[in-house]
Amino acid sequence: MATSSLKRNPQPNPSPFQALRNFFKFSVMDRYLAIELILPFLFGVGVFSSLGVSVDALFDLIRKITESGLSFAIAAKIFLLRFPQFVAYSFPMATLLATLMTYSRLSSDSELTALKACGVSVYRMVLPALGICCLITGLTFAFNELIVPAANYQSAITLAEALQEDNPPFSERNIRYEEYKKITLPNGESEQALSRLFYAKKFDGERMQGLTILDFSQEGLEQIVSAKSAQWNSQQNVWDFSDGTIYVVSTDGAFRNIVTFENQQLKLPRAPLDLASRKRNYDEMNIAEASGYLDLLKQGGSDDQIRKLQVRIQQKYALPFVCIAFGLVGAALGARLERAGRATGFAISLGIIFGYYLLTIIFGSIAQLGYISPVLGGWLPNLFGLIAAGLLLVRSSR
Repeated sequence: MATSSLKRNPQPNPSPFQALRNFFKFSVMDRYLAIELILPFLFGVGVFSSLGVSVDALFDLIRKITESGLSFAIAAKIFLLRFPQFVAYSFPMATLLATLMTYSRLSSDSELTALKACGVSVYRMVLPALGICCLITGLTFAFNELIVPAANYQSAITLAEALQEDNPPFSERNIRYEEYKKITLPNGESEQALSRLFYAKKFDGERMQGLTILDFSQEGLEQIVSAKSAQWNSQQNVWDFSDGTIYVVSTDGAFRNIVTFENQQLKLPRAPLDLASRKRNYDEMNIAEASGYLDLLKQGGSDDQIRKLQVRIQQKYALPFVCIAFGLVGAALGARLERAGRATGFAISLGIIFGYYLLTIIFGSIAQLGYISPVLGGWLPNLFGLIAAGLLLVRSSR
């Protein structure tokens, strides 16, 4: 009786492209992990945003109600306007809490052990968390750019009007503005040269007072304009100067002409008015507005103001991306904690969050002092978070 043997056809090894596609393929495990992450994330958003708005806004509004007579209706409106900022701040914190609690629960229930037994690597397990973190990063960026600055500005205006505070939305003294032009050197190279220097002693919201303007825009001719006051004429896009003198100086330093006037129109840029009128603080500007204000500061602001705003702009870019660092740290750390309850996960999250914001303050201050670049000052905390997440994932995969 002949016996037959069954021969198995060897499975071909998948190509690198196919293996990569299988790695990123959305599977039942991915749906399961994503669903498990959603509820802890929403829980974290509610807890952290409530804590933040209670500590920062609610107590301050209660004090203004009792001490300054702020009405409850206005206080409720201001409270609602301030809430989006704390919701945006809570997104990274909630991401950390969600990944830490979810993966620690899966580890304690031996579900991660079962997945490892099926040949699923730790890197593949945290991939759904990484996808969720990328979505939350985009959501955080949208909140911080589209909703939070406008809400904060409206909140400040509403509070100032209700309390009748004397807080004009403009700079009142020492407005400086420098305008540059590109010139060509004899060797053919080009460089920036000072074209005009604008200075005003005071600004009352409508008129500049005590003006001095040095004009080098015409080659071989310098002009000095001194005036008691000036006001921007928006219809003709010129400045209306009053009670002033124009000194025309030749290249040898001699006065060629002196003209006094009661009223004179001069075509000068509007930028000094924009520089004086800009009074929003950091939390009331999005990146585009902050970048526009930075361009104005570079013309007439101090180096300290310029560096501070450069650091703040980089921090605005970096804050949403900390969701990715927090998510990876939480997933990697949670995979190593087998019996971490909700209270333990919350305590660990608070410790990591405190450490991150401490690093943000430290590196931001160092960058403002000029020891490191604004880019490093804004992004180094995120980089440390990614390095910590990488080390934890390597140790969890062993």
